[in-house]
Amino acid sequence: QVQLVESGGGLVQPGGSLRLSCAASGRIFSIGAMGWYRQAPGKQRELVAAITSRGIPDYADSGKGRFTISRDNAKNTVVLQMNSLKPEDTAVYYCNAEISNWGRTDNYWGQGTQVTVSS
Repeated sequence: QVQLVESGGGLVQPGGSLRLSCAASGRIFSIGAMGWYRQAPGKQRELVAAITSRGIPDYADSGKGRFTISRDNAKNTVVLQMNSLKPEDTAVYYCNAEISNWGRTDNYWGQGTQVTVSS
């Protein structure tokens, strides 16, 4: 079984920072792209940031200049550093990864971690 476990969410004031971490475990041969998505109440899930297996990042416009995504391939982890947080960043954040094992590749999701930006 493959699992993605997120940590690092919480309550932060506007302008503050949070660091989200996600660790993949289980039967893993390789991991392709990894990313972070978020879903606010009443809205669709949207991409926040993604990173290729070679470490090339891509960001949604909402996070450019404020968020940084990174990964450690040796530890099967991906991190989202979020700075200058705004109330509109409030959402449940989900980790996503393309994981290959036993000759197939599947898309996996974490359970989600709540981020609340409020004074």
